[in-house]
Order: sequence, then C-alpha cells, then structure tokens
Amino acid sequence: MSRFYAGIGARATPPEIQEIMTRLASKLENEDWILRSGGAAGADSAFERGVRNPQAHSEIYLPSRYFNQRTAGTQPQFLNYQSLPGAQQAHQTLHQYHPAPQRLSPFAQHLMARNAMQVLGPDLKSPSSMVVAWTPGGAVTGGTGQALRMAETYQIPVRNLGNPETMQSILNYLN
Repeated sequence: MSRFYAGIGARATPPEIQEIMTRLASKLENEDWILRSGGAAGADSAFERGVRNPQAHSEIYLPSRYFNQRTAGTQPQFLNYQSLPGAQQAHQTLHQYHPAPQRLSPFAQHLMARNAMQVLGPDLKSPSSMVVAWTPGGAVTGGTGQALRMAETYQIPVRNLGNPETMQSILNYLN
C-alpha cells in the first residue's frame, strides 16, 4: 500500500533548508513514499527536485492548468486540482481553514484549495500519512498554514523544519 506525504512550505524557504528537503524527498522515495505537493517555487520545488521517478512517486496539485512552468496533463504527476473529483469540496475548505477567505483573489483561492488535496488526496478521503513543511520559526502562517491547520484537524503528523528539534531529528534521519 502506498504511503503519501505532503511536502510543502514557504516560497521563501532558505536555500539550505531547500537542500535538506531535496535530500529528504530522495530518501523517502527510496522507502516508497509518494510526494504530494503544489508546484510552487521554494519548498514545493525543492521536494520535487529530490524525487528521481516523479511519474511514480509524486502527485503535484496545480491550482490551474498552467502554473509555475508546469502544465497539467503533460506528465502524469502534474494534476489540475480543478479537474479532480474533490475540487468543489477542496474549494469549500477555504471557509473552514482560512482566516479571511473573502480577502483572497480568485487565483489565491485556488492556491489555498489545492492545499486540501496535498493533505487529503484527490478525493479528500485519502489523507497523507504526514506533512513535512518549513515555515519561519515553525509557525502556522501563510499559505502553508492553511495545510497545517487542516493536518491538525485530521490528526496528521506535521514535521515542520522551522522547529529546531524537528530539524535535528530530520538531519539525524538523513545521516
């Protein structure tokens, strides 16, 4: 049975943290984990870079057909969340998990809604087994915060590399 993890975090993730994310993704792939991410710059892309066989070991949920030099459908791992069965339900999660959904542009709403699939899968019924993320100081903040709040509700373990103890534990695992 496949095990999924959401590999997410801030676009402004520092390069040295991104390098750790890339190494971690490679190690998790070797243990048959499948990455779920969102195709954004920073953390998402760092996790993607670590996956050597992306068609078999990643699901990249894009907020639209084209996003960040990726096109849904051109490779099997690139998925336009809006075309998947859980899209409407994913969009509804905005009102449950975002502190001010009415302030988001339509595109930002799609960015937040696709986070639901990273955490809960394309049908929103097959949760990731864990979330690996980076936010400044390990805080629940920004777009990543949307996914972290959702993970908390569903009791999905979060490994936030912004937390020094978590970072040390990940470094120990990688070495």
